[in-house]
Amino acid sequence: MKTDDGRFGYEAAGDPASPALVFLHGIGGAARAWRGQLDYFGDSYHAIAWDMPGYGGSAPLAAVSIASLADALQDFLHATGAIKPVIVGHSIGGMIVQQLLTDDPDIASAVVLAQTSPAFGKPEGEWQKQFIEARLGPLDRGETLVSLAPTLVKELIGDDPDPHGMALARDCMANVPPATYRATMRALMGFDLRHALKEISVPTLLLSGSKDNNAPAPMMAKMATYVPGAIYVELEGVGHLANLERPDEFNAVLWDFLMDSDDISETES
Repeated sequence: MKTDDGRFGYEAAGDPASPALVFLHGIGGAARAWRGQLDYFGDSYHAIAWDMPGYGGSAPLAAVSIASLADALQDFLHATGAIKPVIVGHSIGGMIVQQLLTDDPDIASAVVLAQTSPAFGKPEGEWQKQFIEARLGPLDRGETLVSLAPTLVKELIGDDPDPHGMALARDCMANVPPATYRATMRALMGFDLRHALKEISVPTLLLSGSKDNNAPAPMMAKMATYVPGAIYVELEGVGHLANLERPDEFNAVLWDFLMDSDDISETES
């Protein structure tokens, strides 16, 4: 189900009275990138996937930063009635989740940090400059996201990805507004919440792909050691788009985590 509250576009499935499960896409994504998860989890949860500001049906922000995106997410949760949700953040979505927990540690019942990082580094860093140039340079030279989408997606994936998922990934990438892509990419610069990992106090799953070059598995495994009680899962052969490359594996790992989180909540209540 597609819907729009006037400020945010999003897709949802399931009973609004059920526990909320909220999905956040990455820079090349959209709410529809999570349709496989909405279908799978909609029987048990109010599954919601937002269009990040500037994407799909969501209005752009005047100034884009991880902090402003976290503020927008907080507004989105209130607008959709998602009280104490489980939040699944992929890539930059996982950075937004980290920022949200720093601002409001008790806002979620559990979180999934999928193929993400606790830091991007200094704005003036050489690696960071090269990263941004590699992604924005082709646009500066006249390419479009429509022409770049097949190559960009191919560079993100691992072994034997699901063909339907890849078609959806290319469609999402091709339809990101160029101004949004540029602004969101630049929002990565200077992000660093490594110091805050030890303060995360809700059940947390960190999920990586062994073939992910954007959020390498060894980095995510180390990241998990700093989050109290975190669960770490690495999907073999998967690149940066786990939910689209291997939806069955992704859904199974998430389901197991949700069941474990429910057990923890019942024990603590």
